[in-house]
Amino acid sequence: MSNEARKLRRRAYRRGLWGERFAALALILKGYRILNMRYRTGAGEIDIIARRGHILVFVEVKTRKGGADAHAVHPAQASRLVRAGNMFLARHPAFHALNVRFDVMLTGGLSWPKHIIAAWQADSDTKTALF
Repeated sequence: MSNEARKLRRRAYRRGLWGERFAALALILKGYRILNMRYRTGAGEIDIIARRGHILVFVEVKTRKGGADAHAVHPAQASRLVRAGNMFLARHPAFHALNVRFDVMLTGGLSWPKHIIAAWQADSDTKTALF
């Protein structure tokens, strides 16, 4: 990998971290409590896990230089996030009584993050995403 390619990857990585922090701030200001950020499982990573009232939210953050769009999360990625969410719930039985939701936060550019509530649902039989 060339030095220039490494610089571009580092810059994209830092932009992604910034986007996740910005999205977390937006959620906090909307009344959510951040439980975990960058939660890693064998199935994948969940960018933000938050709670508001009786709702547990798994949030995928998409950051793009010019702003992300709603098509940034592909069905295969959504299914991975559902599996990762199920692994989180298996490890934390105290959250079983809560309603679970999968949201997307789109960040980038100079605008406030766009929060897409219930971007997809989990199919309880196959543990995959339903768009």
